Amino acid sequence: MTWENILLFTITVLPLICTPGPDIMFAISQGISSGRRGALRAIAGLLLGYAAHAVLSALGIATIIAASPILFASLKWLGVAYLSYLAFQMLRSALTVKNQINVKQAPPASLWRGFLTSFLNPKGLLMYLAVLPQFMTPQGNVVTQALILSAVFIIGCGIVYGVVGLIAARASGSKMTDRSRRQLEGFAGTLLVGAAARIASQ
Repeated sequence: MTWENILLFTITVLPLICTPGPDIMFAISQGISSGRRGALRAIAGLLLGYAAHAVLSALGIATIIAASPILFASLKWLGVAYLSYLAFQMLRSALTVKNQINVKQAPPASLWRGFLTSFLNPKGLLMYLAVLPQFMTPQGNVVTQALILSAVFIIGCGIVYGVVGLIAARASGSKMTDRSRRQLEGFAGTLLVGAAARIASQ
């Protein structure tokens, strides 16, 4: 694999990374609801989900999943159900009046939620199976090339998601009125509804 291949791959996947999707929407929603720490933990979980996809692809398991309509559909609808559950929790909180308003501390579960959000998104598997192989050369070690390109993709996601997540976290502030908190959580819940709908329509 040459540096030209890596650069071309980076240029190709960057627009895909920047395209609003379930992962970016989740990062934004966590930044709004839990502040900077929530955004960073959620993004770390998202990247771990992509790392798991990379390992599965390198081992050939992802090919089996993509080739099985039942397994692929199961993964897709699990993702839809999970994001819908998160959206319900967020919207329910937005409808609840609270006396003391502070930005929520990022729970450890944010990491796990981020992981499930990206891991259960079948679009990630398709990226590894359809896009990544186009930039690999038959002369080199397939597994090594796959892991290198996967690392480039994951780093790119980390940068883009980090920027949007931290920008969203700034909108939440350290203190806010109950009305502002409810509006932000309502907006975050709506984003998660959109993320679930996005996966369902794929």
